[in-house]
Amino acid sequence: MARMPSHDVIIRPARDEDEPAIRAVDHAVWSPLSEVAPRPPQDAPVFDEAHRPGQYLLAELDGRVVGYVRLVREIPLPSNAHVRQIQGLGVLPEARGRRIGDALLAAACATARADGARRMTLRVLAHNTPARRLYERAGFRVLGVLPEHFLLDGGYADDVWMGRELD
Repeated sequence: MARMPSHDVIIRPARDEDEPAIRAVDHAVWSPLSEVAPRPPQDAPVFDEAHRPGQYLLAELDGRVVGYVRLVREIPLPSNAHVRQIQGLGVLPEARGRRIGDALLAAACATARADGARRMTLRVLAHNTPARRLYERAGFRVLGVLPEHFLLDGGYADDVWMGRELD
């Protein structure tokens, strides 16, 4: 696997014109290890009414988008306004090993905290060990497990709910 030159990563909010770059990351990282939905078509839109540019933070190396994290209010109710949820994180294979996922998670937590959130949650498949390690390094802990929640490639997979406080 080819490695990208080693330069500082820049984390920034997504803009409308970033849609093709986010789509490219999505397609490059799609795997049954991490995804419960079928692979989307190459021309599937990333942005729509439920998936807006303002929900995404992007990681750039040398002006190229190499990763993203999507941060949302899981439940749009005033009683849940203090909670944010990560609903997607991806880093191009050739950009891995540089702690870009860690930088994206740190930026997501900082963004959520600045927006008044006190807690961050996410869901991850139990067998996705690399992602679980990343989340644990960022302070996430298992809050619960939904056993055999998904049927993937003929086998059942547990869905793990993780969370952390934003201090």
